[in-house]
Amino acid sequence: MQVPVEYEAVVIGSGFGGAVMCARLARRWPGKVLLLERGKEYPLGSFPRSPHGLGDNVWYQPSAEGRGRARRAKPGRKGEQVSTGLFDIRHFDQIDTVTAAGLGGGSLIYANVFLPPPPDVFAERWPAGLDRQTLDPYYAVARSVLGARPIPPWSGPDDRRYIERTVRFREFAKSEGLESRDPDLCVFFGQGYSYEDKAEPTAIGVQEANRFGARQTSCTYCGECDIGCNVHAKNTTDHNYIHAARHRYDARVETEALAERITPLDAQGQPDPQADGSHGYEVVYRQLKNEIDAGTVTVTAQRVVVSAGTLGSNELLLRCRDVEETLPRISPRLGTHFSGNGDFLSFAIDGDKSMDASYGPVITQYTDHHLFTPKPGTPAFVLEDASYPTQVAAAIAALPLQPLARMWWMLKQVIAFVFSPRYPGKKQSSVGHLLERLVKHDLSQYSAVLLCMGRDQANGKLSLKQGWLDIEWPQASNMRLYDSILDLGKRFTKFIGGRKFLPMPTWLWPIKNNVTVHPLGGCAIADSPAEGVVSAAPGRRGQVFGYQGLYVADGSLMPTALGANPCATIAALAEWIAHDITGIAPDDQL
Repeated sequence: MQVPVEYEAVVIGSGFGGAVMCARLARRWPGKVLLLERGKEYPLGSFPRSPHGLGDNVWYQPSAEGRGRARRAKPGRKGEQVSTGLFDIRHFDQIDTVTAAGLGGGSLIYANVFLPPPPDVFAERWPAGLDRQTLDPYYAVARSVLGARPIPPWSGPDDRRYIERTVRFREFAKSEGLESRDPDLCVFFGQGYSYEDKAEPTAIGVQEANRFGARQTSCTYCGECDIGCNVHAKNTTDHNYIHAARHRYDARVETEALAERITPLDAQGQPDPQADGSHGYEVVYRQLKNEIDAGTVTVTAQRVVVSAGTLGSNELLLRCRDVEETLPRISPRLGTHFSGNGDFLSFAIDGDKSMDASYGPVITQYTDHHLFTPKPGTPAFVLEDASYPTQVAAAIAALPLQPLARMWWMLKQVIAFVFSPRYPGKKQSSVGHLLERLVKHDLSQYSAVLLCMGRDQANGKLSLKQGWLDIEWPQASNMRLYDSILDLGKRFTKFIGGRKFLPMPTWLWPIKNNVTVHPLGGCAIADSPAEGVVSAAPGRRGQVFGYQGLYVADGSLMPTALGANPCATIAALAEWIAHDITGIAPDDQL
């Protein structure tokens, strides 16, 4: 007789994959699903904004540096202080990564874009029968749940919804013979616009309950999407999937809970690394409450879903297989086919055309450079506009490109005001015109952020180095894509009359590292363990080869780069896997 377990499912991670799985499994087994999230929960207005708060808002484990790294498999030590902030920033050889920790996972800092990749992406290295057509119904459900719609139109430059940089990027695309398109954005523009397909959005800044009962604010166009939305205008997963799981189906949510070990159980309910998972699993997680390591907790479940993001899922499974030796059956393909999704960030600086890049949602359009319209022999990627927070804009404005020339010009304005009786406003004792001249043409107003992503070779490898995650990234074999992106960025800079084109600082000598915010792969979904880590077969969708009831559902499933923002595909795959597990066809009402 099998010993009862505490939960029907433990879900590790709360991003697009984990949130979908939590909601769908909780609907199937109310009150019997546990969600573990390593980061914090962020109520309305709780994302840091002060310089100190932003600088301190990082994920960091002191014990991950220095002592005992090669000997210890466990990443924590009871009683030691940890940092459970929002940004997990890691530096590897030839590539760096920026990911998120918090209830909502990557959705807390993503750029809101819901963009399924073109059908031909699925033609290479994807399992037979798993293609765009198969996933389309699941894309549709996820799009509706996440309230994804294009940015509301505007009537003209005087409309508060007018976004100047969007117009500039559209003009550039036309000049290049490329097409600029408006993607669906997972941003709350009101219940009617985002969830009922109404033409008119709710007024900027007005709060309403969304379809699932979570209270959100109609987007304020503040440009702070990537540092956590303090007005809850982003449709992050804690406002939809997780909200429904918690409040409708009584899922238990534990934040600041870092999963450390997964072990199959035997028929007597005891941990047994030789078992196949048919009797369930033991999950050990570390409590990090109030940024203090409070020790470990052990729970048991019939099934476990690993959705800790590409870095987290690979690190956990590699450690369980190779260090703890609790999951020895996992395919040797674990860690292969890593992709940075072609991510590349650059800047067009100090142009003649106003950009106003700190206003509006972080991305509003994408320019298709042969990702959706393939051209033989041409690298495939998209160019997206990007906003940055006003805090960054203020810092940029204070740093002129030619400081001495700028200071001399400002000094001449002050001298003219003091000594010239004809200086505008002088007779009225007004300094308004002077102040206007002093701040005129600041760098933030006339500079642009260029965000590209495309189809890299997905030929990186994730592994453990001294017990901790490492990435081998063959940058040289992906240079053709990066060079094409750099060339387009230079042409954009010339188009706006920019004085300087600057790739991301880490790309410059001597570091020469790319940065990805969309790490993918490592637990590739496949037809066999010789090709990947996770099964695509009916009845075993998302299940790790060699085990029963052990699943993966996040960006690590991708066997290739997507070239498009990955959240749509992660959510659609999770819906597809959950349908197979529960037998319940997903709908957008949760």
